[in-house]
Amino acid sequence: MHGPAPPFVSLDFLYTPSDDVPRDLRSFEEVLGGRVVFAIEGMGTRVAAVALSQDGPQILLTDHLDGERAVLVFRVDDLAEALHALEARGWRREGIFEIPHGPCCSFRTPGGHRIAVYQLVRPEVATSFEGRRDF
Repeated sequence: MHGPAPPFVSLDFLYTPSDDVPRDLRSFEEVLGGRVVFAIEGMGTRVAAVALSQDGPQILLTDHLDGERAVLVFRVDDLAEALHALEARGWRREGIFEIPHGPCCSFRTPGGHRIAVYQLVRPEVATSFEGRRDF
């Protein structure tokens, strides 16, 4: 049985918990050859973005994300429309919040996988963070 196609445009981010963001960032950069997109420290938290491939999702390392599993962050064209379609299939919102790129909503599967969808309403944010390296 196949349902309607998923509303996802792309997997843009793997939002990953880290107990030591600078250490993990060094490993992604020096051992894996990743390109550091940014490393920002502010309001008591650190977030770093690293790209391991030209086309794949950016890995966001952060010290403020609870748990051990990454959050798979998918872009959708229209958040309200995507949530309506996903909720009709059983999506249960954990919460709607803002990320720098736009509004976002998270979900947890019965097995504990974490998924989020967001609508890109502020594309200029990516270039404003590019190259910033606080640590």
